[in-house]
Amino acid sequence: MFLPCLFTALVVFVVVSPASTFAAMADDPLQSPQWTDIRDRYLGADKVVFDPRVAVSGPKIAEDSMNVPVSVKISGLVDVRRVLVVADLNPIVKVLEFSSKGALPSLHFRMKLQQGSPVRAMAQTGDGVWHVGGIWIDASGGGCTAPSVGRSAAGWTETLGQVQSRVWQNETQSRVKLNIMHPMDTGLAPGIPAFYIERLSLQDAAGREWMTLDTFEPVSENPVFSFDFSGPPPAGLTLVGRDNNGNRINARVVK
Repeated sequence: MFLPCLFTALVVFVVVSPASTFAAMADDPLQSPQWTDIRDRYLGADKVVFDPRVAVSGPKIAEDSMNVPVSVKISGLVDVRRVLVVADLNPIVKVLEFSSKGALPSLHFRMKLQQGSPVRAMAQTGDGVWHVGGIWIDASGGGCTAPSVGRSAAGWTETLGQVQSRVWQNETQSRVKLNIMHPMDTGLAPGIPAFYIERLSLQDAAGREWMTLDTFEPVSENPVFSFDFSGPPPAGLTLVGRDNNGNRINARVVK
C-alpha cells in the first residue's frame, strides 16, 4: 500500500531535476552543463547578454591540447572595463583576465584544454553588463595534467622569463607579439607544483599601462600573446610582470 507514494516521489525527483538543468542550458547558445555554475561564480547577479560583438575564434578540433590557439576580438562595444576568458570543462576553469587601457580590446594567445570544452570571453562594460561570446573546441584531452616539456631540458632555468618580441604595422594598425619562456605548470601533473605567470603589464616609456593581464595555469607553456593597437605601438613599450614564485619579467619590446 506504500508503493504508490514511493512511485510518486520518484517520479517527481526524476522529472523536476533534469528540467531545471535543461532550463539553465537553454539560455546558453553553447549548451554547456557548467554554464550556470560559471555565471554564478564569476558574474554573480550582474546582467548577462550573449553578444556576437564578443568574438572568440579557435580551431574546431585542437591538434595539440597543450597549445590551443585562441583569439578574442571585441568590436562595437564601448567602455569595455575587463574581459574574462574561461574554459567551462577544464579542471581549472579561469584561463586569464585582461583590461585594455589604450590597446584595442583584443588578445591572441594559446591555452591548455583537458577535454573538449566551450571557451568563452566575458566582457564587462561600464554599465556593469557582461557581454558573452564563445565557441566549442574539441580536444583529445590531457592538456592540463601533462607536465611541461621544457622542464626536461637542461638549463631551462637560465632562460626563465626571457621575452622575444616582434611588431607588424600597416597604415592603420599594429600588432605586437610576445613569447615568454616559462613552464606554466598547472600543479595537476604528479609531483610538479603549480608554477605560472600571474601578472603582466604593457607599459610605455612614461610608465602608462596600455594592457594588463592576470594569467592562470591553463595558459600554455612558453606563452605567446599578441596585442593590437590603433596606429603604431607606443614608444618605449615594455613588458613587466611576475610569476607566482616572485620571479620578475622585464623586457623591452623590440620592433
